[in-house]
Amino acid sequence: MRCGLHKSAALATLLLVMGVLVGCSEEPRPARDACETASNGALLDSGYRTGMTPVRTQRFAVATANPLATEAACRVLANGGTAADALVTAQTVLGLVEPQASGIGGGAFLLYYDAATRSVDAYDGRETAPAAANENYLRWISDTDRAAPRPTARASGRSIGVPGVLRLLEHAQREHGKQSWKDLFSPAITLADDGFRISPRLAGQIAESAADLARDDNARGYFLTPGGAPKPANELLVNPAMAKTLGAIATDGANAFYTGAIAADIVDASTNGAGDRTPGLLSMGDLSGYQAKKRTAICTEYRTKVVCGMPGPSSGGIAVAQTLGMLESFDLGALGPNVGDAGSDFRRNGGKPTPEAVDLISEAERLAYADRDKYVADPDFVPLPGNSPNALLDQQYLKRRAALINPSQAMETVAAGDFGPVPLGVGAQPPEHGTSHISIVDSYGNAAAMTTTVESAFGSFHVVDGFVLNNQLTDFSAEPTGPDGQPIANRVQAGKRPRSSMSPTLIFDRSPDGSRGQLTFVTGSPGGAAIIQFVVKTVVGLVDWHLDSQQAASAVNFGASTSATVGVGGEHPAIDASDNGDHDPLVQRLREQGHPVSVARQISGLSILSRDPDGWVGGADPRREGVVAGG
Repeated sequence: MRCGLHKSAALATLLLVMGVLVGCSEEPRPARDACETASNGALLDSGYRTGMTPVRTQRFAVATANPLATEAACRVLANGGTAADALVTAQTVLGLVEPQASGIGGGAFLLYYDAATRSVDAYDGRETAPAAANENYLRWISDTDRAAPRPTARASGRSIGVPGVLRLLEHAQREHGKQSWKDLFSPAITLADDGFRISPRLAGQIAESAADLARDDNARGYFLTPGGAPKPANELLVNPAMAKTLGAIATDGANAFYTGAIAADIVDASTNGAGDRTPGLLSMGDLSGYQAKKRTAICTEYRTKVVCGMPGPSSGGIAVAQTLGMLESFDLGALGPNVGDAGSDFRRNGGKPTPEAVDLISEAERLAYADRDKYVADPDFVPLPGNSPNALLDQQYLKRRAALINPSQAMETVAAGDFGPVPLGVGAQPPEHGTSHISIVDSYGNAAAMTTTVESAFGSFHVVDGFVLNNQLTDFSAEPTGPDGQPIANRVQAGKRPRSSMSPTLIFDRSPDGSRGQLTFVTGSPGGAAIIQFVVKTVVGLVDWHLDSQQAASAVNFGASTSATVGVGGEHPAIDASDNGDHDPLVQRLREQGHPVSVARQISGLSILSRDPDGWVGGADPRREGVVAGG
């Protein structure tokens, strides 16, 4: 299938070596062969592929962050597999070719639409804290040794939670798959045995993390040269240890990972205090007792659509729904971006948003983040106000919150909404950079949106049996109480799942009675706490501004968390980021309204599949290496 993809001539050469067809197309068109992937963008120095065009498919489509994963998953769909089948293949290949972002040593959240039953299932494969952890687990080594974990909390064994993605995939594939579990691992096993070429993005991440990777014997041997230099782009990377691990899981199921030799290796790696690393307290019982959970998806109305997102312990579904609920009070359709002339790169790149729209959306996001920071955590440990998402998503409550927004002046500060005497303090969430997203629709009408992560780039820098172990526990608040002495909802507790911002999203037409109609959009993104902003930008772009899937993915990233600072992605060619954005009219106007503005590059990784009368239209984020394929 023709796909929106890659970059420069050097990268085009790399893709040819990888076995990926490279080509260009001004308009989306049917593929010559199903699952054929291609490039249709030119790389700017900012790391942004300009001029990308949407990809049209008929029966099925898949978008991942790497062409090898996209092609492998697409072949599963072409052979009659379901979206659940293709997810297994996509994730196992991504764990090889994009190990800095996700893999079997991490966790994930999945929204799955079953066309036969018209149901939306939410699968929680988030990591859990060890049974031996307490609220000071990330804060100090022990109650008698109050030094911080070494060399940092992230790079120590304390950051490693029980991986959840394999249990999630097993659960979803058992319920929604058609193909043999074992066969779905073959593409990744072959790649691990035969090797693959290091992509430019992976090479760059290895170089950035080389000093931390060098602390771990397995990581150093895999990612660095014998002399200690980072392995460069285009070098062949072979991973026989991963092939062996995946072979065991393919044959014996996820139990091969959560019990036995692989589980023992995970425990040994995380509890090893060699060198200057503080050991974690993970146990075999923690792994064998892990369960992925099915939860109730959060589905709310927005304009003519029903938007479904992930519930806690992800804050993404609630925060996206809250933001959209507040924006219902404003006519964003009248504030659409300037998209320029038909056929221009400016239009294909999503144009440029208006300062009025950026201000309204950012202010609504600030209010949603304030609620998130105080109230949202693992719902099995910390109940939401009213013991359900309903209070935070109540339409009248959101109208009152929207009334706090002044379209001509930024709010100086924002606070969480008042739900009475709730004994919780406010905590913060550190940034994460090691996340990926997969969007899939199959020929049966099923769809999957899965955001998957090892948390930061290369997780905890621990490599075991060929895969990277997460540092997901650093998504907990290291401090158990806030400045007011109240316990923080997202504090560490034994067996608890850390709060996330991951926001896999399914969007449906809204029937006259308010029920879900036809599935129309499948999307999500990596990006740490900014994931919420990337997904809100996308929903508004698709629903209010009628952008196509590629325009919505390519469009300027913008938004805010709780502070008045608005981020405007300086990597986008429509933004003049020189001199801190001082010459850019959008930035100037936002500053006049009282917003400090950052024009730092924003590295989202959106993948968007949109229904049209002839099938599906896909878009991949120009800020990463993602592609769309289908048939």
